[in-house]
Amino acid sequence: MRKVDALIIGFGKGGKTLAGTLAGKGQTVVVVEKSPKMYGGTCINVACIPTKSLVHSAALSAAQGGSFAEKAARFTAAIAEKNRVTAFLRDKNYHKLADNKNVTVLDGTASFVSDKEVEVQLANGETQQLTAERIFINTGARPFVPSIPGLKDSKHVYVSEELLDVETLPQEMIIIGGGYIGMEFASMYANFGSRVTIIQDGEVFLPREDAEIAAAVLKSLEDRGIVVLRSTKINSVKDEGNRASMTVTTPAGEKVLSADAILAATGRRPNVEGLGLEKAGVVLTERGAVKTDSKLQTSVPHIYAMGDVVGGLQFTYISLDDFRVVFSQIGGDGTRTTANRGAVPYSVFLDPPFSRVGLSEKEAREKGYNVKIAKLPAAAIPKAHVLQKPVGLLKAIIDADTNLILGAHLFCEDSYETINLVKLAMDAKIPYTVLRDTIYTHPTMTEGLNDLFATVQ
Repeated sequence: MRKVDALIIGFGKGGKTLAGTLAGKGQTVVVVEKSPKMYGGTCINVACIPTKSLVHSAALSAAQGGSFAEKAARFTAAIAEKNRVTAFLRDKNYHKLADNKNVTVLDGTASFVSDKEVEVQLANGETQQLTAERIFINTGARPFVPSIPGLKDSKHVYVSEELLDVETLPQEMIIIGGGYIGMEFASMYANFGSRVTIIQDGEVFLPREDAEIAAAVLKSLEDRGIVVLRSTKINSVKDEGNRASMTVTTPAGEKVLSADAILAATGRRPNVEGLGLEKAGVVLTERGAVKTDSKLQTSVPHIYAMGDVVGGLQFTYISLDDFRVVFSQIGGDGTRTTANRGAVPYSVFLDPPFSRVGLSEKEAREKGYNVKIAKLPAAAIPKAHVLQKPVGLLKAIIDADTNLILGAHLFCEDSYETINLVKLAMDAKIPYTVLRDTIYTHPTMTEGLNDLFATVQ
């Protein structure tokens, strides 16, 4: 049995960063990854990077216009470019660890034998037994497909990871799920030239978001020809030749939809199957994620978990911050925890993108804050017109007693850049007046913060 200092199960952002850091300090590290196509983790291979590559290509294609055949050709080229980018980054990530003399990368499936022993079934059929002082679970999450009659049997139904490899642009697409992944794919494929329908079972669109922002996003999608069916139940799916047929019940009655492709964007579940966590004494949450404390320790003190498998916010930068938390515990002063990481920003790469950090107006009022509101249409920002994207709405929530920013919701071009400045101000407890009165370069979307915060009454 081979003994190492650290065993990391999964090649995701947190795990790979930890592996390199520990190896740099002279520790022996083994990283187990079950798929050679996942070196570097979810973000690089099947999520952030490939989708944003396609989002960029889709925006360029939309600006060019042309016939559907021309758009389809550009789509196929965009898939090839996406594949080039992900292959490059995957290879780079692999060699960054595999070329380190203190790191061994094993292609295989790991399963606990005990709290300090793991068996790895290698891709070549061999088995290795490993023991480690510390073990880190970084296995990510996988798409969830609901039990709708015929859905899993249809050859035209995909999860997001599968759809990214389809080289033919669908003329018509149905997306099940009105969440962030569904909206991002809807916006992207609409820009490529597909006719897109989003189906959600709930009546409220983006129920977790500020109502005014959600309304602005919905109007933007519908103005671009994307159909959003709310309060709609999917009864069944079946293949009919080269297309899929879907029977649904809407508030107006039953109807039949047809599409070349159906995307099931109905959430993700932590990857814990086959790990044998019960043999190690690792406890799961009610939702099937690995249960951790604020230090990311599991129920077994020398076993930690990071990233999507923990069941929290599923962003690669959270996985990176999980690394910071874990390393603070095992190699630092132990002060960094998940409880003090501050407000977490996120972006949805629509056209234009939507970004948020902190509380909504409703959440702030429910928490008892005396609030002031700032609102600005994106069309009021000169750079939005320069970019020919004068669509959207900016909104900020202010604590009237302290002038501190409680939350910001930016539905506008370049919001994914601007939101980081607001996050920094919130964490540093800088009053909104500083952002209001700061000198920004011109013309930029960031200078919209001058006018946004000037609307505070």
